[in-house]
Amino acid sequence: MFAALPMYDFGHVRAATDGLWAAIRDALRAHGIEAPEGLTRSGDFGDQWRSPALLFGQTCGYPFWKGLRDHLEVLAAPVYAFDGCEGPNHCSFFVAHVDDSRDALSQFKGARAAINGFDSNTGMNLFRAAVAPLAQDGRFFGEVVVTGAHAASLAAVAGGEADIAAIDAVTFGLLRPQGVKIIGHTPSTPTLPFVTSRAQPEKVRAALREALRDLAPQPKLGLAGVAFVEETAYARVEAIEREAAARGYPRLA
Repeated sequence: MFAALPMYDFGHVRAATDGLWAAIRDALRAHGIEAPEGLTRSGDFGDQWRSPALLFGQTCGYPFWKGLRDHLEVLAAPVYAFDGCEGPNHCSFFVAHVDDSRDALSQFKGARAAINGFDSNTGMNLFRAAVAPLAQDGRFFGEVVVTGAHAASLAAVAGGEADIAAIDAVTFGLLRPQGVKIIGHTPSTPTLPFVTSRAQPEKVRAALREALRDLAPQPKLGLAGVAFVEETAYARVEAIEREAAARGYPRLA
């Protein structure tokens, strides 16, 4: 078995991420559940999320609802204390260069947008939902560049390589980026769920939920607690996708 928490594992909070896992690991062991000493930090995310050996992890709500729910079970939705987060929900912030005179999404027609990936809820799906009412003939931006990560999208905007990006509120709160400004925000959807493989025995899943229920706040990660939500809460990400498509904007462009 292994545990992996790659979604917000930035260098300056890596020790805090290790501390989060240590608290869960020790709670599992107290219940007689074997748990790995440390987190796995190598390998392909997709392979990890589909592995029956995944004991504990975190994934994006968009790929979860679009296919990973065949492999993963939602344990809980994190509750974060950052701006843009409310209960088990969060939004993304539209960010532009700090010196850009534009201060509204509508002013970025024809601009270069940065996204972390087309399979991202916060970086693409929510971005698309906000742009859809502004698009004409399925287009709004002059170019969309894929950076591979929210941090890279922030760097692209700050460095002038892109004009605008949508950055989830948790990433923004953890990185506190310089050189960019917030000009608006997307709709909200549930936070990135804590998950386990559906192949894990029920006693393991029950112990994981108990460990999360008893988890102390993790202030260095902005984690105030968890909410036990139904996995159908993540259907919202597909509903948002359908709404954009109904407006004639099925792809961020």
